[in-house]
Amino acid sequence: MEEKLTGQTALVTGGARGIGRAYALRLARLGADVAILDLDLESFRHFELEQEAMTADSTVAEIRALGREAAGLTADVTDAAAVAAAVDGLAADWGHIDIVICNAGSGAGKPRDTRASEVAPNLFDEVLQRNLYGTYNTCRAVVPYMKQRQYGRIVTISSQAGRRANRGGTYAHYGAAKAGIEMYTRYLAQELGPFGITANCIAPGPIGTGRLLGLYEDDQEGLNVFLRDIPLGRLGTPEDCARVIEFLVTDLADYINGAVIPVDGGAVP
Repeated sequence: MEEKLTGQTALVTGGARGIGRAYALRLARLGADVAILDLDLESFRHFELEQEAMTADSTVAEIRALGREAAGLTADVTDAAAVAAAVDGLAADWGHIDIVICNAGSGAGKPRDTRASEVAPNLFDEVLQRNLYGTYNTCRAVVPYMKQRQYGRIVTISSQAGRRANRGGTYAHYGAAKAGIEMYTRYLAQELGPFGITANCIAPGPIGTGRLLGLYEDDQEGLNVFLRDIPLGRLGTPEDCARVIEFLVTDLADYINGAVIPVDGGAVP
């Protein structure tokens, strides 16, 4: 793999496992030094298939095994002050932050409890904080350092749920948060383009992480619910998403700004 990012530094939120880990390792293989910001830097231990995929005792250790500098930062992206402190410390140690992947986020609650007009206010707020506000808090902390250098690559993470509503209006809080991230990214692109900073977004469909595959290990019928709407006939992989990250943070995408790129096998026409 060509090391197009040699000399650059990257921050990946939610990078301790799953798709975020794939992003971090891809950036490291491209030559970047990579910092992981996560609530739990060993969260992969909660999922058997995630543990089996690991080649060291943390994503940070895997990055170092590739010959790159790595840092592990523990913070909750919903806590703006904690994120700012972590980013300030990283910038002081490394001197600059060139790339940020705003990956941290997730849903909460069961489908029957998350219909658009019925989702509880506390659950709605929790998911918006974790996804939309987490992205905002991260960008707000990182952008000043990118402006100083007149360069930066920001990639935010939406979802298929942010582009098409679920049948029955379920998981409305998550879809609304992800749609908000898409529009927030377009605003970032408009603001930051003059500073040599691009902001783009990817919108994955169902991705076969160890966590997801573990949930459906003995439920092929449930898995088929995902597959029936995917023209390519398979789940995505973390590497499918990581390859799009590679495109957006290297010279291949120097003139791409404000884009939302689906990574869903054609599930959302």
